[in-house]
Amino acid sequence: MKVIDLHCDALMKLAYAKGKLSYSNAEELDTNKTRLQQGDVMVQAFAIFIDPDIKSDQKFQAALDQVYYFKNEVIGKNPEMKQITKWQDFNRLKENEIGAMLTLEGVDAIGNDFQKLSILHELGVLSVGLTWNNANLAADGAGEERGAGLTSFGKEIVSFNNDHKILTDVSHLCENAFWDVIEVAKYPIASHSNAKEICNHVRNLSDQQAKAMFEKNGLVHVVYCPPFVKEDGNATLSDLIKHIDHFCSLGGVKQIGFGSDFDGISTKVEKLENSAMYQNLINELLKYYSEEQVRGFAYQNFIDHLPE
Repeated sequence: MKVIDLHCDALMKLAYAKGKLSYSNAEELDTNKTRLQQGDVMVQAFAIFIDPDIKSDQKFQAALDQVYYFKNEVIGKNPEMKQITKWQDFNRLKENEIGAMLTLEGVDAIGNDFQKLSILHELGVLSVGLTWNNANLAADGAGEERGAGLTSFGKEIVSFNNDHKILTDVSHLCENAFWDVIEVAKYPIASHSNAKEICNHVRNLSDQQAKAMFEKNGLVHVVYCPPFVKEDGNATLSDLIKHIDHFCSLGGVKQIGFGSDFDGISTKVEKLENSAMYQNLINELLKYYSEEQVRGFAYQNFIDHLPE
């Protein structure tokens, strides 16, 4: 069964390696092309993530570096990989092609300069998360003790996203910022978040947050980072499916998807250690859900909710 995965950090690894990794088959990459093919992944989202330790005046260049590796290593050297630059491209992928989509994990790279956000959109960014775990000029992230909501600048970014049919990703926001986004975002998504009721982690969504996402026609894509799956960090496929079960119980059966966080996590869910193992998850889900429901989780729910 085909799969859409809304989050990986392969670009970070490619940028750190400075051209020494082959995207086609590098063992170091959970989401290399060969593994995507083996796992029947039809679309992989590639996050631009800027390490908080990078100096502020160097962050935009760091983002451009990751775009360079995306364009030259992921797309340029692998004809099967096709960049998705607009939502209609999802319907144009051929059987042997894999769509590749740019996302932005935190707006630290743009400082307070909207021109830089516009440039990243022109380069193909289709989903924007306002923060990683830290605070920035847009909002506070999940790891910021202050826990403040959106700034005026943050609200302007969401408005920009709305106007350009860009997804606004809530996955790393603190709770107050989440509620501010829900008020104003036309296209909210949680690209890689689980259920706090099942695993009480600051990065997971409460029942109230999940219900608000579903009521807003937003999508919640479950993440495979073991500490977000099970509190002791020893996670199995069954443990991951508990989060899908819970979101379904809240009314989200047609709004659940996958957001692995591969290449950004050091420990893995058992039997789901990289993209090649995706069908293990699919087969496990088919034990409990209809083929139509599993197809929804795997790719159809996302396609059904693309911005018009």
